[in-house]
Amino acid sequence: MTGLHPQTRAVHPPVIVPEGSEPVGVPIYQGHLFSFDSGDGLAAAFQGPDEAFFYGRMGNPTVRSLERAVTELEGGAGALATASGMGAISAVLLAVLGSGDHVIAQSALYGGTHALLLDLAERWGVEVTFIPGDDPAEVRDALRPNTRVLYLETVANPTTHVTDLPAFTEAVRGRDVLTVVDNTFTPILCKPIEHGVDVVIHSTTKYLSGHGDVVGGIAVFADSSVHHRVWKHSLELGTAAAPFAAWLTIRGLATLPMRVARQSASALDIAGRLAAHPSVTRVHYPGLSDHPQHEVARRLLPDGAGGVLAFELAGGRDAGGTFSEAVRLIGLGPSLGAAVSLVMHPASTSHRQMDAASLAAAGIGEGTVRLSIGLEHPDDLWADLEQALAKAA
Repeated sequence: MTGLHPQTRAVHPPVIVPEGSEPVGVPIYQGHLFSFDSGDGLAAAFQGPDEAFFYGRMGNPTVRSLERAVTELEGGAGALATASGMGAISAVLLAVLGSGDHVIAQSALYGGTHALLLDLAERWGVEVTFIPGDDPAEVRDALRPNTRVLYLETVANPTTHVTDLPAFTEAVRGRDVLTVVDNTFTPILCKPIEHGVDVVIHSTTKYLSGHGDVVGGIAVFADSSVHHRVWKHSLELGTAAAPFAAWLTIRGLATLPMRVARQSASALDIAGRLAAHPSVTRVHYPGLSDHPQHEVARRLLPDGAGGVLAFELAGGRDAGGTFSEAVRLIGLGPSLGAAVSLVMHPASTSHRQMDAASLAAAGIGEGTVRLSIGLEHPDDLWADLEQALAKAA
């Protein structure tokens, strides 16, 4: 357009669409509005998550690049990126559950997931049965005509319990039950959809972004119809991921395999050293031969057991608190999967919503400490752990 007044031109700068070349990296599409040449084109954009972009809450090119990348990593049919890991969990559960429905969930869960399930039970009348997650017979015994969701974690937070995904998905095969698995601890290492899982959830805050500078989540779907159903409901919840957060996560994906391999190797090293320390009564790490699900881990996680471990201190809650405050190189913080190592005392932080009985059922002790291994040299990490253990003894 020519001949426009300056005040109009200032509002309508030219939008450049590359021709003859394309960007090597994914651009950040920060704008939230897209215009159309026809009303029919705009109307069609409302029909699903793979249609044309028109409003940021419904879809964004940068966010869709992340969704497609993680879909391919997990071997799914589609994905929904959200503003947080809990946003992904909430979008899925709120979209597929209704009053009177029944959920089977393992006892050892991320504290926020546990709290959400209890909230749905109290306010919506959703029935929840918690199971240890050791034997698929637990699922068959808990099944009801109104069971709609089986909720699991590949490696449970923080006990590192490993779920035999093929056996558990087989237990609900042929039933109208959606199997949802949180795979946050083991991206790259495990692809739950290959084992019969319907929905895979990640907190992209953790390993997928990997640098401690993003909050986000994503749900990957084995079936496009479930993807569309959850996407439609997510529009009402307003869970959409921001373009810049999606771009940072895409940047992190490039180094994901190398980071996870290094962190898994260091975690196995540190777990072995902790197991030999007199102040430690037990180490929870699937890579150790005495872990209850070690053989399951060898099948599901042949390339490494991940970068998170937990251990029990002989001094209980007081020792856990003292140890957590005594580390110097390792940070005292609530997250995991970043380049830096982090330690946390779950009973007083991430799982504070759970009473003593629920903690015990989940296998979390008063002196349990969770350790997320970063990219530091394991000798430097061990030096810091040793001095903190001495103070907590």
